[in-house]
Amino acid sequence: MRILGINALFHDPAAALVVDGQTVAAAEEERFSRRKHGKRPLPFSAWETPDQAAAWCLATAGLRPEDLDAVAYSFDPRLARPADQMGLDDPWDHLRLTYAREAPGFLQTALPGLDPQRVRYVPHHMAHAASAAFGAPDADSSSVLVLDGRGEATSHLAAQRVQGKLEPLHGQELPHSLGLVYEELTAHLGFLRSCDEFKVMALASYGTPRMLPELRRYVYPTGDGGFHAAHVPWSDLCVPRHPDEPWSQAHADLAASAQLVLEETLLDLARWLHGRTHDSVLTLAGGVALNCVANARIAREGPFGRVWVQPAAGDAGTALGGALLLSAQGGEEPAPMPGADLGRGWSDTELEAWLRTAAVPFERPADIAATVAEALAENAVVAWFQGRSEYGPRALGHRSLMAHPGHSANLERLNDVKGREQFRPVAPMVLTDRAGRIFDGQLPSPYMLFVHDVAKEWRERIPAVVHVDGTARIQTVDRDDEPLVARMLAEFERLTGLPVVVNTSLNTAGRPMVDDPRDALECFGSTPVDLLAIGPFAVRRDAFFAAGTRSAHRAEVLSIPAGTEEEVAPTSYDQLARPVQAPVAGSGEGAVR
Repeated sequence: MRILGINALFHDPAAALVVDGQTVAAAEEERFSRRKHGKRPLPFSAWETPDQAAAWCLATAGLRPEDLDAVAYSFDPRLARPADQMGLDDPWDHLRLTYAREAPGFLQTALPGLDPQRVRYVPHHMAHAASAAFGAPDADSSSVLVLDGRGEATSHLAAQRVQGKLEPLHGQELPHSLGLVYEELTAHLGFLRSCDEFKVMALASYGTPRMLPELRRYVYPTGDGGFHAAHVPWSDLCVPRHPDEPWSQAHADLAASAQLVLEETLLDLARWLHGRTHDSVLTLAGGVALNCVANARIAREGPFGRVWVQPAAGDAGTALGGALLLSAQGGEEPAPMPGADLGRGWSDTELEAWLRTAAVPFERPADIAATVAEALAENAVVAWFQGRSEYGPRALGHRSLMAHPGHSANLERLNDVKGREQFRPVAPMVLTDRAGRIFDGQLPSPYMLFVHDVAKEWRERIPAVVHVDGTARIQTVDRDDEPLVARMLAEFERLTGLPVVVNTSLNTAGRPMVDDPRDALECFGSTPVDLLAIGPFAVRRDAFFAAGTRSAHRAEVLSIPAGTEEEVAPTSYDQLARPVQAPVAGSGEGAVR
């Protein structure tokens, strides 16, 4: 079967293509539109579909809309109830439901030739569950927990996978929602709800959970596989923080208290589920599953032998989950995810054409991995653009910013490059066979979805990646799965004695992760990054901005009068690409690995 999965209703619109049970492609609309999260999660935008991501998925496989056997839409309006009947304050929710009912028509408009009768509604949390249960390796018999803000009428699902079947066991009805409670806290602390929850998790490490007893009155497990989570009087606990204000210790203490009560509740849900299924494997999905601190505690203290988290755990992942679920229901055996690099990619020929079109000075070293390792060893900041882009919010060695972990100042340096808050940590990537001597906890950890305590003897050796609480959110790198990154790490270890490199997403504050070559050059040209490794090519900052090195053609591309190039440095790639038609993004031999 050829199945296109679509997530569109709330936030993080995305598309995924599954053919005969195999995941072929998956991408978030934000990577094409360059709007963070694709759109704001407002009822007024619920009609917007991931047109560009869907078209790219089909083009990748050489399919037309009329070739599809089914389209999985990851929300079923037939299961939904009006917001006021669920105790939710959302007076415009009826618009969202109206748009969901009209989704087949919207998709037909976005994908001319599509038969709207082939659009099938998939319950939101079943789509989340399928993304984890069928996406995980070695999980033919496994338990599944889904937690997010909301679905049609619930905020949680406990389920079990047995071979190709996914059986729901329990769901928590709204208004009780751990995800919505955490969203409310995010807004109370002056951040953007449905967007900045990870900042609250980072801030929690600076606090003391002194408000935990009070929070337990409003958020607690009920012992039957469900929980109470609603009506928290945040202002009674702590004054709200305005977005432009610095955070106070009280704000950090509130974040720490909320983080702890979340972990307690999740642990109870995991124990209840294990009591029902007695499985050894737990898979997680839903926006709450992006809380890597809670995930680590479930893995450490919970009853399951192994915990696997869908790397696109947020709503974007429901595009893939919906497609996998329909594949399984059609009698196919869905194959585990081949990795998170499911997005666009470019051939070496295409990348060279982009660089030449932009008149960017570049070189092709004998080994780009060795070149990057040498630059990092000299304390350069490197932008790394390799292979297909990641599906989900984590940079996993395809669209990354990298730095030396042995210099503590590199944390502040990278946060300055990205224009983000200084309390936020950056992550280490480490060779899988080296990780056990530096980090504790469940290993391997290839998707950066668990925190790990850093061994005390290593904290002073890699201070840039150690958070204030002595932990790190690591990505382990397998030599077979990621040979180029592994080769770079091995060479960096040879040069420095450290098998660890700082890895954070290649983007700046408020912007989606870099996806195509234009994005990469724009980010490189507008931030203090020393080296761009784009495919086998290297672009050096000193050459990029060197006086007198631009050709007449490059001066024309930059809209700079010939002979005055040295007086003007470009501040963004918008200047580099205006007059010249660049190659079509994601086309040609390099569009799919």
